[in-house]
Amino acid sequence: MARFAVELVFGPDREKRLSVRPEHREYITSLVEKGVVLASGPYADDTGALIIYEAADEASLKEIIAADPYTPANVAEWHIREWNVLLGLWLND
Repeated sequence: MARFAVELVFGPDREKRLSVRPEHREYITSLVEKGVVLASGPYADDTGALIIYEAADEASLKEIIAADPYTPANVAEWHIREWNVLLGLWLND
């Protein structure tokens, strides 16, 4: 499994994003329960968010992101970076 740091950059339509946010958070919660999302949360300045995923590969991750309610709502840009974790508690898996 690969790990990915995915940065979301929120678009200008805050009202639309906030209307979709409950569905987005429900979806992310389901991924946490499945062990797919390791960490998730918005930046303190509310300009975006960071989500750490574990997926087989980038193609699988893109399918996961496509199913996120934020994607069809087009309220954020998604920037995917594969991440090689060298130190930390996640290495104890």
